[in-house]
Amino acid sequence: MTTIRSDTNVNNKPTPNKDVEPSVSKFRRWGRKYPFVRYGLPMISLTVFGALGLAQLLQGRKALSREGPVDTYKPKKISLEEELKVLQEKVDINDYEYKRIPRPSEGKSG
Repeated sequence: MTTIRSDTNVNNKPTPNKDVEPSVSKFRRWGRKYPFVRYGLPMISLTVFGALGLAQLLQGRKALSREGPVDTYKPKKISLEEELKVLQEKVDINDYEYKRIPRPSEGKSG
């Protein structure tokens, strides 16, 4: 013979704790009532903490090694006059060829 218990939960969901439920529903209400709490605050905090974290990571490149601080980036001393001379040596503007560009009406068949 089969017995049926009358005290089982029909939905098989655990009953929520009475202490936790009011604070959770209050937080959900804040999200509906004030969309800034739900969308704006996480976005702003992600932006700020992301920038701080990125700054920390970039600062880590100048970390101390056994010999002392490491300088990884050393820019060259460049003058515009020197760069212009190098470019003029590479390109000769007086020696060039005319190259005919085919017209669209000529196409590939003509």
